[in-house]
Amino acid sequence: MENSFQIPFYAKVALISIGGLALGLIMYLGQHIIVPVLYATVLAILLNPLVNYLLGKKVNKILSISIAVVFTILVLLIAIYIVSAQITLFTETYPQLKAKFLTTSAQLIHWVSEKFNIRHSVINAWIKDTENEAIGNFDIGEKLTEVVRMLVIGTLLPVYIFMILYYKPLLLEFIRKLFRSEHHIAVVEVLANSKKIIQSYLVGLFFEMVIIAIMNSAGLLLIGIDYAIILGITGAILNIIPYLGGIAAIALPMLIAFITKDSLFYPLMVFLVYIIIQFIDNHYIIPKIVASRVKLNALISIIAVLVGGAFWGIPGMFLSIPLTAIIKVIFDHIEPLKPWGFLLGNIVPTNSRFSLIKKSKVLIHLQ
Repeated sequence: MENSFQIPFYAKVALISIGGLALGLIMYLGQHIIVPVLYATVLAILLNPLVNYLLGKKVNKILSISIAVVFTILVLLIAIYIVSAQITLFTETYPQLKAKFLTTSAQLIHWVSEKFNIRHSVINAWIKDTENEAIGNFDIGEKLTEVVRMLVIGTLLPVYIFMILYYKPLLLEFIRKLFRSEHHIAVVEVLANSKKIIQSYLVGLFFEMVIIAIMNSAGLLLIGIDYAIILGITGAILNIIPYLGGIAAIALPMLIAFITKDSLFYPLMVFLVYIIIQFIDNHYIIPKIVASRVKLNALISIIAVLVGGAFWGIPGMFLSIPLTAIIKVIFDHIEPLKPWGFLLGNIVPTNSRFSLIKKSKVLIHLQ
């Protein structure tokens, strides 16, 4: 007689909760190790077609991977050079910006004093206390440690990418050995779909970023806003963060327009231009270029971005969407988890079966 042991529902919930908490703790405490490896894995998947192409041309494996890694480094260096050149232009006019900011601050203090009947000395004292508190909370040693850590990660990232591409057969064979032979077809499908999602999503995201950067810069140039190119590129980079980045991208050019111009017309025009660009992005660019790749609904995407930011900050926000899309692929290939995969997806049923059951019961009752 075959004995089958069924775990009670409350025990399953307890085990899943404990496992989730342990996983979350590991992800949070080990973020300085996990995040660079995840970024390297994503970039390695993106570069894999280039490596395969070079291998198909009879190029040595090590040389093929090296060319792909060097190509990635050159692209990043060009992007950094473009941004740094614009930042240099920004710093050259910093004295004018500072003078304008001080003038605007004085006018704002005067307006607040007049409207709310608060003395200037009280407002200035509050501003001074806030500045002192901010300076007191600024830990130079902690910031230097963070800079050193970022430099180390930047140095290790190409090494990680090279090693992942080089040991790809070993890693794939390891994954195969983790599962029994009857599950190998499902594992292959999960790996293939995950690779396809990451590659198509990142390519789509890159094209979206280029289009948004051009639109932002062109719009700001037409209005006559200073530092239009750097603001346009910065807004496009922030826009990569789904749903939340677009809001942050509007604030900076509006602030620059408010400081550098003498009329509120310019900040309002910036707001209008960015709203139009966001409308085009959300209704035409993202659905056609980005969203069709990941097949996640908007609610799950927002939650994933917030969770990624809570665990890993801004780097976690960038990783949240592709990781959630991979989780959906895994759920879709495991029978007990298919309802969760359906929950993550963007297919919205027109009629719920619960409502149909309710209607049928009403009809029976009327009869």
